[in-house]
Amino acid sequence: MRQPAGRLKEAAAILSLVTAGQAQAVAENAAPCIATGALYFDMNSVAPDTKRAAAKVIEEAGGRYVDVAVMAPVQPAELSVPLLLSGTDAAEGAAVLAGLGFDNIRVVGGDVGKASSIKMIRSVMVKGVEALTAEMMLAAQEAGVADDVLQSLGPEWATRVDYNIERMTSHGLRRAEEMEQVALTLQALGIEPLMTRGTIVRQREMANRKGLAA
Repeated sequence: MRQPAGRLKEAAAILSLVTAGQAQAVAENAAPCIATGALYFDMNSVAPDTKRAAAKVIEEAGGRYVDVAVMAPVQPAELSVPLLLSGTDAAEGAAVLAGLGFDNIRVVGGDVGKASSIKMIRSVMVKGVEALTAEMMLAAQEAGVADDVLQSLGPEWATRVDYNIERMTSHGLRRAEEMEQVALTLQALGIEPLMTRGTIVRQREMANRKGLAA
C-alpha cells in the first residue's frame, strides 16, 4: 500500500472508509503522516479489537482516534446515514462531523470498541437474514415453489427478498469480509459464531451472482 499523501499532515480530520480487510493497514500507513491532535475517524466495519489496535497506532503517533459505526447503507441516506461514535474524543468528533454536514449522529460511550460492538453484533442479524433469504430462494427455485413460499411469508416478502438478494450480489465480498470481523467479535466474547460462519460462506458465494430474485 502506498504511503498517504504528504498533505495528510495538514488535515485536522481524517475519515477512513475502506474494506474491512484493509482498515488496520490504512491506519498504520496514515499514522506517520498524521498531525498531532488530528481526529482520525475510523468508519470501517471491523471488530472492536481491530479498532482498538488501530487506535493504539494512531494515538501513539499523536492523533486522536474516534470509533465510528455506520449503521445503514450510505445510499440513499448520504449525510443522514446514522452514525454511532465512541472513544475519548467522540463528543468533539461528533461536532466535527456535524460541521461536515452529517446530521444523524449519536455518541454511545467513551471507550473505543463500543460503537463497533453495536455494529458487529447487529450484523449477525442483518447479514444473517440476507444469507437465509438467499438459501431459501435457492431451494425454493430448485423445488419450483418460490411463489408459494413467498406467499406463505406474507405480501411484503417479494420486495424484501429482492432487496436482500441485491445487497448480497452487489456487495457480497465486502459483506463477507465484514462478517469475518463479526466472527472475531463473537469469539472475543466467548460465543461460537456458528451461524455467522454460514453467513460468511453464503455472502461470498452470492457475490456477483445473477438470476436469483422473487
